Amino acid sequence: MNNRISKISEYFKLEKLKNDKRIVVFLVCLLIATGLWFLNALSEDYSTTLSYPVKYVNPPNRQFLANTPPEKMDLKVDAHGFTLLRHKLSLSFSPIILNLTNITKNLETADGAYMIPSSSLLRRIRSQVSNEITILEVHPDVIPIVLDSLKIKTVPVLANIDLHFKTQFNLKSPAWLDPAEVKITGPSAVIDTIKQLTTEAENFEDLDETIEKYLEVVHPKKTNVSPTKVLLTVEVEKYTEKVLRIPVLIRNKPDDINIKLFPSEVNVTCLVGLSEFEDINPNDFSAYVDYEEVSKNASNLHVSIERKSSFVQVARITPDVVEYLIETD
Repeated sequence: MNNRISKISEYFKLEKLKNDKRIVVFLVCLLIATGLWFLNALSEDYSTTLSYPVKYVNPPNRQFLANTPPEKMDLKVDAHGFTLLRHKLSLSFSPIILNLTNITKNLETADGAYMIPSSSLLRRIRSQVSNEITILEVHPDVIPIVLDSLKIKTVPVLANIDLHFKTQFNLKSPAWLDPAEVKITGPSAVIDTIKQLTTEAENFEDLDETIEKYLEVVHPKKTNVSPTKVLLTVEVEKYTEKVLRIPVLIRNKPDDINIKLFPSEVNVTCLVGLSEFEDINPNDFSAYVDYEEVSKNASNLHVSIERKSSFVQVARITPDVVEYLIETD
């Protein structure tokens, strides 16, 4: 067996081929015969399936393609072998363009949904495919198209942020966005459910100075917003302590009851921004106790503080409880 293989391989050695013209003639004839057979085969007609991408364009005025129709069409075609080979060797085909306004024209729908038979699109498809190809069938058989009204709405944008400050630093004023509202465009079924939008989530650590940063506006799929980004401004300033003497008031006290508090004033230590330090005064706070604690036989009354400015932090109340004496006539 090995001897036979060795003899056969001897015929195909380059030196043997050069010396034996019969082998060269045989190989040339074989090559010509193969080429002629291939050319003859390609001259015949064949049926095959070609897959074409589809692009949907030009929806009717102020309408929106709300679904995702097939991205490809499989065309069963008949053509010469040469034509099919040329198409098979193509890395990609030009997409079939379907004009949504034209293909839905004169079709009735109650909810914007259309079921378009592929057979009704044959003429449009043929005009975009090589005239050397005969289209026999188109798959899928039906193309679902859902159109929705395009709607524009102006909605507020909220900052989705998490702020962390260095010691003795805090907000000078509420963080704000510019613009505070954006226009969102999309299918009415989606737009009608939207009351507000948020920015992308952002976390800020160790803040000790004012920052400005553009943030993306998050919005649902198949919608567009304008502008796509908003400018976030976070004003930061240093805080310091300030001590104020505040009188203690009594809530829920019956008019016929006289009660005295000991002490009648408390010290409120607060953290306030340097820009407001001089402006903060006792009138910006209310200290109070609740008479209902007396009816529960409490021995002391807890002092609570209300403040007018949300950017003033109460650090401590001294004392945080007071004694009381009910006076009788």
